[in-house]
Amino acid sequence: MLAKRIIPCLDVKDGRVVKGVNFVNLRDAGDPVELAALYDREGADEIVFLDISASNEGRATMIEVVRQTAGEIAIPFTVGGGISQVEDMKRILRAGADKIGINTAAVLNPELISDGARRFGSQCIVVAVDAKFNPAWGEWEVYTHGGRKATGIKALEWIKEAEARGAGEILLTSMDADGTKDGFDLPLTKAVSAAAGIPVIASGGAGKPDDFYEVFTKGAADAALAATIFHYKEIAVPDLKRDLRARGVEVR
Repeated sequence: MLAKRIIPCLDVKDGRVVKGVNFVNLRDAGDPVELAALYDREGADEIVFLDISASNEGRATMIEVVRQTAGEIAIPFTVGGGISQVEDMKRILRAGADKIGINTAAVLNPELISDGARRFGSQCIVVAVDAKFNPAWGEWEVYTHGGRKATGIKALEWIKEAEARGAGEILLTSMDADGTKDGFDLPLTKAVSAAAGIPVIASGGAGKPDDFYEVFTKGAADAALAATIFHYKEIAVPDLKRDLRARGVEVR
């Protein structure tokens, strides 16, 4: 079994890290380059940057943030947000990112997954999926545009298609759990992990070490991503890894 990965996530807006609850009420959480360097020193396995600035100015800022971060850290990092064509991927990878995260653009144009995988390799393509339980269906629905728009697409079907098109990983965010610190969405994570033949990164809801233990053992996630608890020093990465090791979870 591959070692489980711990991944801090940095939502970057206008060059600063922000964090909210259920995708709203954002507050400042620091400088992205400094935070990324701190997490690298602490033993995080990877970093994810999500650019939530909507403007072209935000894109230019993000390229610079990626470039600066690449010079400060030795662990892989993924950058997502506003990437809608292969040329965008190329610019981000050239600036120093290791992987590209795509979400809304992939749903609107699934060929983007195939094109990116062909050009840069599947290992570079992370398809991010924001999913919310739909009671009428009894399963989860994909949302786009930062969680604002329901698509009518079933999450499990979309994840299988993304994999078939060449995605190398799934970054799975539970909109129901996001920012709540009540624990990861275990039913969703378990269902996606069972359906996918590629690694699944669980996101949304981490609040304590138990939550990571459960998402690895009960949810069968390959990696777990969190933001708030790391940014505000509620859990330190080294302490979390020690706790997981003590409970028999293999971490790096």
